[in-house]
Amino acid sequence: MPAEMSPRERVMTAMRREQPDRVPKEAGFTPAIREMFERETGATNERDYFGMERRSVGFRRPEKLPDFSPWYPEGIPEGTTLNEYGTGRVPGDFYHFTKRIYPLTRAQTIEELEEFPWPDYTPAWRHEHLEESVAALHAGEWFVSGTVGHIWETSWQLTRMEKLMQDMAFNPRFAGYIFDRVTADRAFMARRHAEAGADMIHCGDDVGMQDRLMMSPKMWREWLKPCWRRVIAAARDVNPEILAWYHSDGDVREIIEDLIEIGFDILNPVQPECMDPAALKRRYGDRLAFWGCVGTQTTMPFGTPEDVHAVVRELVATVGEGGGLLIAPTHVLEPDVPWENVIALFEAVDQYGLY
Repeated sequence: MPAEMSPRERVMTAMRREQPDRVPKEAGFTPAIREMFERETGATNERDYFGMERRSVGFRRPEKLPDFSPWYPEGIPEGTTLNEYGTGRVPGDFYHFTKRIYPLTRAQTIEELEEFPWPDYTPAWRHEHLEESVAALHAGEWFVSGTVGHIWETSWQLTRMEKLMQDMAFNPRFAGYIFDRVTADRAFMARRHAEAGADMIHCGDDVGMQDRLMMSPKMWREWLKPCWRRVIAAARDVNPEILAWYHSDGDVREIIEDLIEIGFDILNPVQPECMDPAALKRRYGDRLAFWGCVGTQTTMPFGTPEDVHAVVRELVATVGEGGGLLIAPTHVLEPDVPWENVIALFEAVDQYGLY
């Protein structure tokens, strides 16, 4: 058995497809689960409490946003929060879920895009803290990811998904302008995280549905593959060894070879309801690590603690063989997940995850 590793060493080793001392782990909590956690444990930091090995850094947000009201001629509903691209989240009536509104729904021309108040990530105040933040986390021996974000998701959340897909087919200059602007932001962020010493860039897009991609593989390769190649290149120009993490829910088997080709090292979340994690390990395990694999459509909300233990044990024996696995739920833990299953997840990784 390998000697006891620091959290950073453990994740770095596993994500480089080598065998660590034990399988690393994490989980994301929705507000309802965090309230349950605090009530049940009396603690306030779930990452420290459960021994999750990763910590994240990111760019500072602007204190004041531009006036996006001209882009919403019908008005912005009361209580809406806007992000810095002007996409709005309208309060819903079911837990933490919200509705979206989109600033470029009516836009059709390049001139309109040129007038749009795009965010600027380059001012020093947005990122000059990154070196100090990464160094402090490394001093605590944490694995550090730099948050880069999305390209496809950010882009369609400007226009609505169906409109952007139509523009990709029938108004390609318009769609291309949006992708170029968003990709430039992501590439700058990736470069700065690499300069700051982050261990991994944390990025990706939900392009998978339950049984296929949202678009044809050909369209993804034409539009999004070059964008992500550019982002990874920006980080690797600074640090050739930095890890690159790609997230997409759903079934993305048709583009896994492409993701590997352009430099992604880690696939998340590997939904077992959509793809067989053990089969992916057999096919791609010499070139790709896996982060996730515990179903949040099945095991976590509807299984028993014994089911959770069985799933973790199987994942360690298959996907975790020789390294290359970080165990996590395949999405944040939603309000219908029993507290007993949350406890069972972390207990199971500690019990079965030793190499």
